[in-house]
Amino acid sequence: MLKKRIETTYAKAKEASSFAEKMVTIAKRDGLHARRLLISKMADADIARILVTQIAPLFKDRKGGYTRVLRLGVRPGDGAQKALLEWTAVFEVPKKKIQKKKEKVPSEKEKAAEKQGPKETQEKKEAPTSKPAEKKDAEKKGGFLSKLRKFLKGDDQ
Repeated sequence: MLKKRIETTYAKAKEASSFAEKMVTIAKRDGLHARRLLISKMADADIARILVTQIAPLFKDRKGGYTRVLRLGVRPGDGAQKALLEWTAVFEVPKKKIQKKKEKVPSEKEKAAEKQGPKETQEKKEAPTSKPAEKKDAEKKGGFLSKLRKFLKGDDQ
């Protein structure tokens, strides 16, 4: 219930949906007895608090249908039917904080390079950066292929 949606098997999703609907119905009562019932069924006071304060107010005008189960297809390993279980209400997504980029203060070498002229600095920058840039691109590629390359090369980093 802490996550807004989960991917699981269809049978588990149907059972969890039924359980979640009952818990939201109890949480909508918003009393001491309701909180204690939630804590006893969920075995966690934090989840009960989240249900009562965040989730139940979204469904105060509804009389049911708090979750939905969407079929996703068949799992390749054992052929089990996969499903997506999610809340029907729209939750607000927390806004990301925008970090200000610090302006780079030019060093003495950069100041001296600017005084010499822009053509020389461009030539110096282009020549040495071409080979390391190719290396960095290969290193940046993550995932299975980079690990496979390292394994085949024998790099033990």
